[in-house]
Amino acid sequence: MILADTSVWVEFLRGDLGPEIDEETMFQVVTCGPVIQEVFQGLRPLQQSRIFEERFLALPRLSDPLPLHIFTGAATIFRQGRRKGYTIRSPVDCLIAAIAIENNVAVWHKDRDFDANRPLHSPRDISVCLVWRYHTGEEPHASARHVRHRV
Repeated sequence: MILADTSVWVEFLRGDLGPEIDEETMFQVVTCGPVIQEVFQGLRPLQQSRIFEERFLALPRLSDPLPLHIFTGAATIFRQGRRKGYTIRSPVDCLIAAIAIENNVAVWHKDRDFDANRPLHSPRDISVCLVWRYHTGEEPHASARHVRHRV
């Protein structure tokens, strides 16, 4: 199971993911509430958008509804990053990371906030989720590094 970040959906909708990633591939991933919100915020009011919305909303959703501990976990991620001197551009990305960690899934992304894929709290987190450059100076776990380029 892979959680596709908003950044991947944006590139998909723009047609920028490349020919190897087709519509059927995209609709084999999972999503979550924050990704749904971000994607829908950017949709244009076209007939094609309505069809996309229906398909997108049919994807399996993680942590739905979101329990309180996901929010507090996201706040911890944000505080840890800030304490280490990183500018966290989007608290929503912290929420997406907390959801991925809670559900033991990898995040497929095209977002520089995920690029360094730093470990978060424990070795378990490294192996199950592409996380953040905010946390340590270590390289990402080998099994996580390649998820960015495949579904």
